[in-house]
Formats: sequence, structure tokens, C-alpha cells
Amino acid sequence: MNPRHRDRAETSLYAFRENPSMVDFPGYLAAVFFISGCNFTCGFCHNPSLLRKRQAGLTWQRLEEACAHFKDNWTTAAVITGGEPTLAEDLPDLISFFRSLGWRVKLDTNGSRPGVLRDCLPLLDYVALDVKAGFSRYRELTGFGEVERIAESIAILRDSGIDHELRTTVIDPFHDEDQLQEIAGIVRGAPRYVIQPFVPRDDVPDPDFRALKRTSPDRLREARELVDGCAIEVLIRGE
Repeated sequence: MNPRHRDRAETSLYAFRENPSMVDFPGYLAAVFFISGCNFTCGFCHNPSLLRKRQAGLTWQRLEEACAHFKDNWTTAAVITGGEPTLAEDLPDLISFFRSLGWRVKLDTNGSRPGVLRDCLPLLDYVALDVKAGFSRYRELTGFGEVERIAESIAILRDSGIDHELRTTVIDPFHDEDQLQEIAGIVRGAPRYVIQPFVPRDDVPDPDFRALKRTSPDRLREARELVDGCAIEVLIRGE
């Protein structure tokens, strides 16, 4: 295996979880790796340290050592998340590296770079794309207004045959009935649409979000009823 960027000592991977996960890639015990840097400015982001510009990454040697440890502990998959992974120039090389280990690979993305997503799809086994809001209020929540790119990424996934999910973190009071119905139109026809709760933390970037309450199970169930039928499966995760 000889990735194009392997002559660089450093990868775009900023960090990884010490223990493999059973929830980040459904059906697989997966190592979770983080890429720093994001083109969104979500005030509710749970990885605020990754929002800034790209930070010093793991060396290829450190990555290989970590993966050897994960393999010794029954890991069979990798999740590449962020930040926003599609901003990384070496993303295809990283995916190829994980596949060379015999692992399945899942990509988490905000959908803002459809060209990169299209190029990577042949190497991927699963994609999770966040639909943060209805397009009418996307810039308000994320700072990103080029919603046609999000729509293109969703269309690429729909036509690809690659297993994927679209997902929304439900935030009260932002995701009201109008927002949820608009999102339902955006995700319509997806194989899987996942609703998950907003969980306030002291380190989210916007103080206004720190003061909000966790999205209640009742609110999540109400949201699911409002969007019922928009996808083959509509699931609540983290209830």
C-alpha cells in the first residue's frame, strides 16, 4: 500500500477514541478517528476543539500502531469523523489504508463537498450525512448557506447504492414542526433517517446552547411521528 501522501509523515487524523465503539458503525466493532477543521460554525457542536483550522495530526507510524492495537482487540471497521473529513486532502488515502487492514469504513460528513464524497464512495461501506436543518434556516444554524451542495450530496448517496443514513440532532425550540416537515421533504426516500437528541455540554461553542435542556424522549417521539414515512426507516438514536 502506497498512498499518494505517504511521503508526508503526518496524516490529517487528529485523534482517536482509545476504545473501539459498537454504536458509531451499527453492526461492527469500530475504531473512531477524528479529523480536525470544519467549514460549519454550529454553536451546538460536541467536538468544538475540531472546529478550528487543521491541527497537527497523527503520524503514519502512530496510526499503524493504533490500528495494530485495535485489530488485536477484535476491531473490524473504522469510522472517520470530525470536524469535516472531506476537507482533508489525504482522505482517500486514509480510507484505502483502513481497507488494506481488511476493515469496513464509514464516513461521517456534513455533505458540503459533494465532489469529494462522490470520489470516495467506491471505497466506502457506509455514510452518515447530517441534515442540520431545513434549507430555509441552514445558514442560521450552521453558518453555511450553500444548501445546493447538501442537496447534491444527498442525491449522490441516493443514487449510489451505498448503504447510508441521514440524521438530524433535534434542538428545542429550533426544530419546530415547520422545520421538521421541511427536513422530511429533504430526506424523502432515504433508506434510513435518524433522529437524535441534543445534549447540552459546557464546552459547546455558543453559550445559548449550553443553557438548553436535553431533547426529551417525548419530543423525539413527536418528531418521529411528524416525519413518519419520509424514509424506509425512521429511527430514534440515543433516546
